[in-house]
Amino acid sequence: MPEVRITIGGRQFEVACQDGEESYLHAAAKMLDDEAQVLSDQVGRMPESRMLLMAGLLLADKTASVEDRIAEIRAELAQREAELARLRNVRVEPERIEVPV
Repeated sequence: MPEVRITIGGRQFEVACQDGEESYLHAAAKMLDDEAQVLSDQVGRMPESRMLLMAGLLLADKTASVEDRIAEIRAELAQREAELARLRNVRVEPERIEVPV
């Protein structure tokens, strides 16, 4: 198992991960670090555990918002698919035009 060194809130951590997962771990650590940096800029230095907790909660809040939006979009898509299916089943009678002779 590879050991990866990540930096969050100016603090370094060694974390183990599965082979091939290093890039995902770095991406996740960057997201957490970005949130920790916002906290650090607003609040200043805080204990490591509090900083990680707050940064994690901020990310969880963003994730919940994204999940809510995905649910809304899926519901809208389902409505549009149902409407499309209904329209595909509508029979349109050809228009009759009578021409005087």
